[in-house]
Amino acid sequence: MKKDNIPLFFATLQAANPTPETELEYATPFELLAAVLLSAQATDVGVNKATRKLFPVANTPQAILRLGVEGLEEYIKTIGLYRSKAKHLIETCRMLVELHGGEVPRTRAELEALPGVGRKTANVVLNVAFGEATIAVDTHIFRVGNRTGLAPGKTPLEVELKLEKRVPFEFRLHAHHWLILHGRYICVARKPRCWECAVHQLCDYKPKTPAPK
Repeated sequence: MKKDNIPLFFATLQAANPTPETELEYATPFELLAAVLLSAQATDVGVNKATRKLFPVANTPQAILRLGVEGLEEYIKTIGLYRSKAKHLIETCRMLVELHGGEVPRTRAELEALPGVGRKTANVVLNVAFGEATIAVDTHIFRVGNRTGLAPGKTPLEVELKLEKRVPFEFRLHAHHWLILHGRYICVARKPRCWECAVHQLCDYKPKTPAPK
């Protein structure tokens, strides 16, 4: 994608959705952290179904620790990889209580030190909970970055670093959500819905997918 097209690309996405939000349901930074940790290789819809039952009972590190691994598993067993996620979340809660007074830390290094929390999860928490202009590259953003020519790269980190250089500052805060939603609903994996895409003329992908007959 030509550099000159990038501002219009994001301005178009912004016009369609001025204040995009995560589709994960949360009310506090800890609920967001827990939801994102649980969402690895799972859908936001599936995570929300589980946390709607979990959070009314336990929505703090202390409360989840009281549940224990087996108690937590009962609430999240509908989510893929729930056993390992339960262990990670319990250990994360223990570290939050012991090292951070039960609060979610606000630095990347401290977040990534938590079990089950990688760069992508840390970026989501920094962006959504604390308003930092980070971009978490998941499978959707990796695909959109490469397919459109916006930020081609062989690894998620390569795509992320290229996005940081190419996304204009005024769009940086919400870029993560615009790109993930675009990849989830329009620029989908198997066959992009080019005929519904508002930015198809700015995109390098060829040939464009025609509308179904």
